[in-house]
Amino acid sequence: METSAILAISQLSFYPSKSSQAYSSWLWKNPRRARSTRLSCQKMYVPGFGEASPEAKAAQNLHNFFTYVAVRIVTSQLQSYNPEAHKELMEFMATHSLNDGDEFCANLMRESSNHKNLALRILEVRAAYCKNDFEWDNLERLSKKVNGW
Repeated sequence: METSAILAISQLSFYPSKSSQAYSSWLWKNPRRARSTRLSCQKMYVPGFGEASPEAKAAQNLHNFFTYVAVRIVTSQLQSYNPEAHKELMEFMATHSLNDGDEFCANLMRESSNHKNLALRILEVRAAYCKNDFEWDNLERLSKKVNGW
């Protein structure tokens, strides 16, 4: 059978009692125990990331990765139903880096009206893949598994 004790607010004291004084002196005699009872809520400092947090850097890398995935999906689609647009996109990819996804799409939009349509298609596919198809739970599970959690 469970029992619970409830203290009325009027019973609470802001002055130390003899038992709490005995407890605090016991903690001073045993500093190792005092440290183990404290809760630490501070996060680790991670040097070398400048103005952004590691999470912000990971988000940017995922954003660029989603652009890469969208380009792969669009090139695969174009290969089967629009070989001319596929060739144009492949030629553009040969001369422009995909390391920065937003810069890649901006450069693609500036190239020509045909390229602008390809860039818009890539942006649509990137958004749809990120929202509907990417398995966020699986990413977390695999990240923890790789780190041995």
